[in-house]
Amino acid sequence: MFTEKANAIFKEAIDTYHLVNTVDQPFINKYDKGEDLLGHLLYRKCWIDTVQWHYEDIIRDPQIDPVAALTLKRKIDASNQDRTDMVEYIDSYFLEKYNSVEVKEGATINTESPAWGVDRLSILALKVYHMNEEATRTDASDTHLAACKTKLDILLEQRVDLSTAIDTLLEDISKGDKYMKVYKQMKMYNDDELNPVLRNIKK
Repeated sequence: MFTEKANAIFKEAIDTYHLVNTVDQPFINKYDKGEDLLGHLLYRKCWIDTVQWHYEDIIRDPQIDPVAALTLKRKIDASNQDRTDMVEYIDSYFLEKYNSVEVKEGATINTESPAWGVDRLSILALKVYHMNEEATRTDASDTHLAACKTKLDILLEQRVDLSTAIDTLLEDISKGDKYMKVYKQMKMYNDDELNPVLRNIKK
C-alpha cells in the first residue's frame, strides 16, 4: 500500500531531523529523484513540515525579539509556499501515474486530491512523534503522561483511518471509479499584482 511507504518515509525524515534538532541544519534528501521520485517528494515534503513545526514553536516564545519574530514570520511564509508546491508536485506524480486510466461513467471526484491527504498524513506523523515525546517525559506528572497517552492513542487511530482512506482513494482512481481534478493554489498574498499592499509598494 502507498501509505505504508509514505508513513515509513515520514518517520525517517522526522527521526533524521531530530538527530540534530535545529531548524538551521542542512537538508539532504535520502531519496534520489531519478531512482525513486515518489520517495524523493515524500521525504522533502515531510522535512518542510518538520522544520515549519519547529518554526511555529519558536515564534510562540513570548520573549522573542520582535525583529527576530518578523524574520521568522517571513521564513514561515516561505515554508508555507514550499509546502503547497510540494503538494502540487505530488499530485502531478499521481496525475501522471493514472493518466491512462479510463474513467467510468458515473465516476465521482473526491473532496480533496490525494496529495492533500498526504499533507495531512505528514502533519499527523509529526503530531504522533511529539505526542509520544510528551507521553514518555521523565519530568512530567502522571496526570500529564496519562492525558498525552490517551491523545497519542487517538492520533495513532487517526493515522490508520487516514491511511486507509488515502489508499482507498488511490485504488478507486486506479480503477476509474474516482477521478482526479487538481486546482493549482491561487495564493494572492505573495503576488505583487494581487496583494494591494505589495502592489502599492511597486508604484
